[in-house]
Amino acid sequence: MTARPVRLLIVGPQGSGKGTQGVRIAEAFGIPVISTGDVFRANVAEGTDLGRQVKSIIDAGHLVPDELTSAVVRDRLAQPDAEDGFLLDGYPRNLAQVLHLDEYLEGRDEQLDAVIVLAVPREESIARLHKRAAEQGRADDTDEVIAARLSIYENETAPILGVYGTRGIVAEVDGVGSLDEVAGRIVDALEARGFARSAAA
Repeated sequence: MTARPVRLLIVGPQGSGKGTQGVRIAEAFGIPVISTGDVFRANVAEGTDLGRQVKSIIDAGHLVPDELTSAVVRDRLAQPDAEDGFLLDGYPRNLAQVLHLDEYLEGRDEQLDAVIVLAVPREESIARLHKRAAEQGRADDTDEVIAARLSIYENETAPILGVYGTRGIVAEVDGVGSLDEVAGRIVDALEARGFARSAAA
């Protein structure tokens, strides 16, 4: 099995561990993680035009609109390190962003190769978020806030899986277990689809 470019999306509810697993999988396959939050922060820190727009919206307490979010991600995907693949985390998060990403990738004669879904029961996500809040001393992670975040995921993000499911690229992985166990399941699922780990991994 020879390595070839792999373009991935990792999806899961808050508390599913997708951020941690995303980094591990990106390292295993020799591709960059493109996290919406990280890209926003980098643009704001660098003072780019996109960054200034994002900062003014966030400072006003608003969500970054889909069009601007997509523009920021497109700018990141156009960088040289993403030519041979990438792992998206946090984008697309709704159906409108799926269309934006489709249009961009089609323009490059590319497409997503696999969508990794970390399946974690709601009660497990809630327990993990409570544990994280306690460890980090985050008093804002109340039951109401956690429930609201999970509802946004279920109502806005989960529907994109229906779109990708019809394309046959969804790989659902049991997200309950140790970090190594879950990472192993993801790698196995990708290798079963013909994607080889990076020789440097």
